[in-house]
Amino acid sequence: MTASVATTPKGRRLAPLALLAALGPGIIAASAGNDAGGISTYSVDGARFGYDMLWMVLVMTFSLVVVQEMAGRMGAVTGKGFAALIRERYGIRPSFFAMSMLLVSTAGTSVAQYAGIAAAGEMFGVSKYLSVPLAAFVVWLLVVRGSYRNVEKVLLALSAVFLAYVVAAFMARPDWAAVAHATFVPTFRPRADFVLLVIATVGTTIAPWMQFFVQSNIVDKGVTVKELPLQRVDIIAGAVAANVVAWFIILTTGTVLFPKGIAIADAGEAALALAPVAGRYASALFATGLGSAAFLAACVLPLTAAYAVCEAFGWERGIDRSWAEAPAFNTIYTFVIVFGAAVILLPGLDLIAIMVLSQAVNGLLLPFLLVYMMGIVNDRRIMGRHVNGRAFNGIAWTTIVVVIGLSCALLVMTALGRMG
Repeated sequence: MTASVATTPKGRRLAPLALLAALGPGIIAASAGNDAGGISTYSVDGARFGYDMLWMVLVMTFSLVVVQEMAGRMGAVTGKGFAALIRERYGIRPSFFAMSMLLVSTAGTSVAQYAGIAAAGEMFGVSKYLSVPLAAFVVWLLVVRGSYRNVEKVLLALSAVFLAYVVAAFMARPDWAAVAHATFVPTFRPRADFVLLVIATVGTTIAPWMQFFVQSNIVDKGVTVKELPLQRVDIIAGAVAANVVAWFIILTTGTVLFPKGIAIADAGEAALALAPVAGRYASALFATGLGSAAFLAACVLPLTAAYAVCEAFGWERGIDRSWAEAPAFNTIYTFVIVFGAAVILLPGLDLIAIMVLSQAVNGLLLPFLLVYMMGIVNDRRIMGRHVNGRAFNGIAWTTIVVVIGLSCALLVMTALGRMG
């Protein structure tokens, strides 16, 4: 009897190696999504509304997996990035609209990263007028030299300090019955400030730029349709890991800060949630994680925007291209970096509010880009037999409709003055 490949010693060695080779795009995209804006948004969620938004993380995990899987599948089936597919299916004008939204998303999110760098620096006693320009220059240098991937693993490791929230949550001794109820039973408050935070939570969990990022990475890795099952493992693992951290951040801040009425006005107050595990080192621990997460995303964002826009319009692109060879590419990534840093250098800014509002903008823009994605992923001329099934279409369209509904509700509540 012929032995199955899966039962041979060679097969047992190859399967884990194949899995490890496939890992990367999904995990990095989801981890980069837990950036400065994300950490701040989740912290404010718990501090302002206790456990009321825990259910959001559970629901958004399914949405994130579906959206990231669609992006990965499109890349593996077509061998093209999201921007190129938008241009091919919809034409130049819709592509211009989509790329404009992407630029707004990446520029706004870039502002959030430098806000995170500024907040982290101030917790170490470093003025933002020193930390932000220095960080922007280093990011630009890493991008120009194409060496940011060399520090990517280090930044991911430093960002992992937010796993301390898992320990802090247990040490804070929450009411686990209340936690379970809040996780599985949705709570909704008809107030503009609550709805704004819900939209921000969606926007930071499924950030528009992440879909361009994960698809381009899968194309760059040369992932094929045959490797899709392994790639799905990568995407699911990344989404679950990132959202577990998000869930614990909300849980911890909801347990430690909410009862004390600390709504988080600055990063120092957000760091208090780590006091149960880090004590007097809580500020340093939080600042290290915040700065690392912000710096990682600050490197990823300008490249994502530059590659996507140039891909959409067929312009020369690549970090190895000179300004003369790829003027649009170099201009876009430089603009995203400079814009993000310059805004934060304005005096008197509320850094926490900027980080949260940037994610709300992502949430408002998300449905438009998802509509483009749904048209592509359900087009048999492009995807062949790899079009969406009913379950994926149901989850994706529900996400689109709900976010649009929340956006409309926010406008109505704001007009009626129901802020809180």
